[in-house]
Amino acid sequence: MVLHILKLCVGIDDIDQIRTVQRRRLAAQGHLRHFTRHRPRRAAEVLDGGSIYWIIKGFVQVRQRIVAIDHVTEASNGKHCAFVFDPELVATVWQPRRPHQGWRYLAPDQAPADLPANASGTDLPPHIAADLRELGLL
Repeated sequence: MVLHILKLCVGIDDIDQIRTVQRRRLAAQGHLRHFTRHRPRRAAEVLDGGSIYWIIKGFVQVRQRIVAIDHVTEASNGKHCAFVFDPELVATVWQPRRPHQGWRYLAPDQAPADLPANASGTDLPPHIAADLRELGLL
């Protein structure tokens, strides 16, 4: 069974900004990794097609496929694991989420649907669409 990861995207304001930051990291390092202290106990399920769903400004807005989970041995900062991502960012239907520390598992039936390519899900400005979604009107 596939299992996803849910994570806050701290310091990022929108999908374009995460795309820019990750392009820079990919060019500099050749891969995209996010370091974390704890390795998922259900790693096999995450690697069976799972994605990381990024929470940006209170909403799940985008996801990335997790292609590997590396064990980090040279960690001097207490981090022992790294999620390795596919560079493709897939926009999702915005789903409100409360802040939390670290990462959480996300069952496939709770994950927001992908948006069609080049679709924003609405013709409204993003901040208005977000307010309407929070009120349950979109």
